Amino acid sequence: MQIFQSNRKPDTATPPTAPAPPSPPPASPDRPIAAAPVARTGAVLSSGVSIKGDVTFRNELLIDGEVEGTIKSSGTLTIGHHAQIRADITAGAVTIHGTVNGNVSASERCVLEPGGTVRGDIEAPRLALDENATFLGSAKIAAKRT
Repeated sequence: MQIFQSNRKPDTATPPTAPAPPSPPPASPDRPIAAAPVARTGAVLSSGVSIKGDVTFRNELLIDGEVEGTIKSSGTLTIGHHAQIRADITAGAVTIHGTVNGNVSASERCVLEPGGTVRGDIEAPRLALDENATFLGSAKIAAKRT
């Protein structure tokens, strides 16, 4: 025997939902979507900076100025588009966009990008040269030293 009886129907209405956020406008050919900035962990020697002497660093360095002397590291070195380097370079990995007058020794790899110039010898276990790069010297592709 049922003591209380309800004639009420259960509430089946769904709770209101929040409106969807507007979608970003599609990219047009004259207005591309900007890429997210890349976080850099290393140091920068910007254009206009000139150093005479020895440059050493630990992890990562971007040089876009002038250096005369030596550059040594086990980290990653990037020679920027505006860089004028008159130095011997010893580093883990070297990427060259600018001009290097000197020998390059990389324990991991050396990459000569379009517009990059090296006047000197390169020694690395991996070497990549773009067809629009300039290389005047000799290359020694040697196994990685342990």
